[in-house]
Amino acid sequence: MEIKKIIKLTPNQVKDFVNAATKCDFDVDVSYNRFTVDAKSILGVFGLNFDCPLTVRYRGFNQDFETYLSEHAVAC
Repeated sequence: MEIKKIIKLTPNQVKDFVNAATKCDFDVDVSYNRFTVDAKSILGVFGLNFDCPLTVRYRGFNQDFETYLSEHAVAC
């Protein structure tokens, strides 16, 4: 089952986000509109628009990643 979370990041938070995603043993994608990138790619994530909420999609569970996402979650 795919899990989808909506988060808000600033450019200063990208490194921590990518580090959290890299610790997951499953694929993590992050997207804005139709543009989707691998959340484990710092260059890919920097290419996103940080003015708007980002959608994170993944299939798996990592408690540290869940905690990180909940700290940056936005109301849908």
